[in-house]
Amino acid sequence: MEASQQNPRSWQEMRQWQVELLERTTGQSLEAWNELVRREGPAAEKELRAWLAEHSVTGYSQMLLVFERFGYPDFFTRSADELVQGQYADRPQLREIYDAVLALLPQLGEVAIQTRKTYVALLTARRTFAVIAPVTRTRVDLGLRWEAAPDSPRLSAPGSRLGSAVTVKAGLRSAGDVDDELIGWLQQVYDANL
Repeated sequence: MEASQQNPRSWQEMRQWQVELLERTTGQSLEAWNELVRREGPAAEKELRAWLAEHSVTGYSQMLLVFERFGYPDFFTRSADELVQGQYADRPQLREIYDAVLALLPQLGEVAIQTRKTYVALLTARRTFAVIAPVTRTRVDLGLRWEAAPDSPRLSAPGSRLGSAVTVKAGLRSAGDVDDELIGWLQQVYDANL
């Protein structure tokens, strides 16, 4: 997976990474899998997911094959910049929080940025370690994959909006909330997910 410091990967780049992952983990090309799915796979999405799991195709590879079979969501064709602009369109005052978090990423190490429809995922070479999501008109949540999170009033349970990888979140109401304590936490989370 290529890492980029400040340039989010587009969905098209993510798709290419998923194709490579599928081929690397299964030994079969995307074309071969698409043919197998057409020939032998169930016609309904839920059943196809179960069938793929039985064939040891899970995670991003499974998502790729489901999209290939049933079509890609419309946001898949948008650029990373368009997706981020859409996230902050009705809350432009929160964009500075997102920019402040992105600005500190180079000091953490190699970070890949993957833009989604409602949030931005931050990844080490191994996995997602954090997500940034504007969740209200006054708050951006920084979700963290952090099993050893300290007991702090700044951290709380993440809820379901930030994805299943996130174990805690920090609510950020201004760029000033991206302070030394938060930067230290983000470094610990990054290091724990290498």
